[in-house]
Amino acid sequence: MSFLHKTVFITGASRGIGKAIGLKLAAAGANIVIAAKSTTENPKLGGTIYSAAEEMEKAGGKALAIQCDIREEEQVGSAIDKAVEKFGGIDIIVNNASAISLTDTTSTDLKKYDLMQDINARGTFLVSKYGIPHLKKSTNAHILTLSPPINLNPQWLEPHTAYTVSKYSMSMITLGLSAELKKYNIAANTLWPKTTIATAAVKNLLGGEALMNMSRKPEIVADAAFYILAKNAAECTGHHFIDEEVLRAEGVTDFDGYAVIPGGPLFGDLFL
Repeated sequence: MSFLHKTVFITGASRGIGKAIGLKLAAAGANIVIAAKSTTENPKLGGTIYSAAEEMEKAGGKALAIQCDIREEEQVGSAIDKAVEKFGGIDIIVNNASAISLTDTTSTDLKKYDLMQDINARGTFLVSKYGIPHLKKSTNAHILTLSPPINLNPQWLEPHTAYTVSKYSMSMITLGLSAELKKYNIAANTLWPKTTIATAAVKNLLGGEALMNMSRKPEIVADAAFYILAKNAAECTGHHFIDEEVLRAEGVTDFDGYAVIPGGPLFGDLFL
């Protein structure tokens, strides 16, 4: 599928994996809608919706920056409407925005629990819900959600039950949508990295520079997303994709270029 003039609505696209996916698709001529909260730069995180939009346009696409808290129904509905008004429709939704707290049950503050449920589960549901009427009008519509394959082995729940439940909720919503929307030829899939990815979350919340140096760059997820979203939506739905497996299926064999430190040790991501 050509991405030329296709409109891609990406949550949390001001930085990290969401921005990398936007840049990859913008380089192929897509219109990128950056739906995120950051309008002023946080030195620890970097990037705003406006700086991301500027990068998308420099990459070759068109961009629309929309300040949007995906927990708020009115803001999501408004963001979808603005995207359609600007570009004439929506062809792809990427549910990337996510909150994380790797804490055990007694250490998880209820505000943090609610934040993860509201952004990860509710936000994914809400953005998909408002986007579906427009996806139905597309010739090759996709919903791609950045969440893991569902594995009910307790080892994935024990260390951080609240976070796991919120991420599995994203995956369950996606599986439900894949069945619900199949008759409309709208694909719904998830994508998850095999290793940790060098993002602000990994640096600030998980493992600092040491873990960053054992991670891959966000571009590996973006390249995998590119291949998934290029597939025929009628024939590619209901899958839990892993970035490296997607690329291997496309003939990629050398992954050193994706590593922060080529040839160095890599740290496996959560849930795999």
